Amino acid sequence: MTFAATPPPRSRPPQRSRARRFVPLGVAAWVVLEIWLLTLVADAAGGLTVLLLLVAGVVAGGYVIKRAGRRAWKNLTESMQQGGPAASDGPEDQKSSGSGNTLPMLGGLLLMFPGLLSDAAGLLCLFPPTRKLLHRRAERLLTRRVRYTPGGLGDAFLQARMHQQDGKIVQGEVIREDEPPSPRRDDPQLPR
Repeated sequence: MTFAATPPPRSRPPQRSRARRFVPLGVAAWVVLEIWLLTLVADAAGGLTVLLLLVAGVVAGGYVIKRAGRRAWKNLTESMQQGGPAASDGPEDQKSSGSGNTLPMLGGLLLMFPGLLSDAAGLLCLFPPTRKLLHRRAERLLTRRVRYTPGGLGDAFLQARMHQQDGKIVQGEVIREDEPPSPRRDDPQLPR
């Protein structure tokens, strides 16, 4: 009979991340603030005005999401017909990083959420100067946070397909010149 080795006991339980600790508190504070603002507006302007504001937010958000979705679908079909990367109707800084429909869709979604703070945040995502500012800030934050780990999800994005003129697809791997090569592992050969 064989016995498995028992793992050593842990001295303390694993710690929760800061985000898992504070995100629920932030969401609860957001909801309380939204309700408080809605009651303030209802006291000042009346309940019918608040209802009309909420309905207008849902209608405007639906329109924005529909328009951004159509633009994304149009860019996708154009790129499929041309066989190249997705084209963009946005500014030059958005052409290099995608079609630029993420922030308008997020803005439309925030407009659809009931509340005045979410409507203000949604309008900030739709207004072009603040949208450009948010886009740059998010891009900087994401490029700083993303780290390359071999064998992870990042490896899947490094795979490439090259379309040749005759229609053949050649599988390949993207080799980045700006990253140092990973060290070779010289493991000893096992006897056979």
